[in-house]
Amino acid sequence: MKDTILCIQNTEIETLGNLKKLFESDGYNIKTVNIKRHDIPQDPDQYAAIVILGGYMSVYENLPYLNEQQELIRKAKQYEVPLLGICLGSQLIAQALGGRVYKGSQKEIGWFDVAINNEGLNDIFKGIVNNNIKVFQWHGDTYELPRSATLLASSYLYPQAFRIGNSIGILFHLEVTSQMIQTWTENYGEEMKEFGVTADAILKDKKAYFENLANNCEVVYSNFFKMITD
Repeated sequence: MKDTILCIQNTEIETLGNLKKLFESDGYNIKTVNIKRHDIPQDPDQYAAIVILGGYMSVYENLPYLNEQQELIRKAKQYEVPLLGICLGSQLIAQALGGRVYKGSQKEIGWFDVAINNEGLNDIFKGIVNNNIKVFQWHGDTYELPRSATLLASSYLYPQAFRIGNSIGILFHLEVTSQMIQTWTENYGEEMKEFGVTADAILKDKKAYFENLANNCEVVYSNFFKMITD
């Protein structure tokens, strides 16, 4: 069995978070490709799975490294390699496989409710008891999903999770730790000010939120793990 997870990191401060220890606890090696320093591999069949993480850039900026990731996504679909895209990663999957990414009517930054539908509860979110979960968001773009996509979850504003074959896109963040979010607030302060949210509103007295997030991340990971090992 292939034992390496390919992780595409679009910016230094958006990492695997809680997913890292989960992959490692199951014996996987993680090959992290930083798009600013490394070439993006185009041989998806060499890996057990691929994870594409978030970033501040937009898919429609037509940046070379984003186009290369879309090519990798199409190849992963062809070879049926399990792929998880988070935030920007989910937007790249949507666009690469026939959808359209565009600027949303408003940003979602902070804690929001997401409704998991029946398809989601029988798929990547299987095992999450409540179909209405509190998640962490940080994005301004959204997408029209390809016709081939199955919608798995939504917020009142946007589609939030979907599946196309072996590719799972999740717009929100289940992987984040409080330390990661602290770092984001220090680096994305202007965007927060523009949106009208403070670091305290995001972080203060949110221990239970982060614990629930970590628990739900474990559930999603276990379902993704089954996709890898089936």
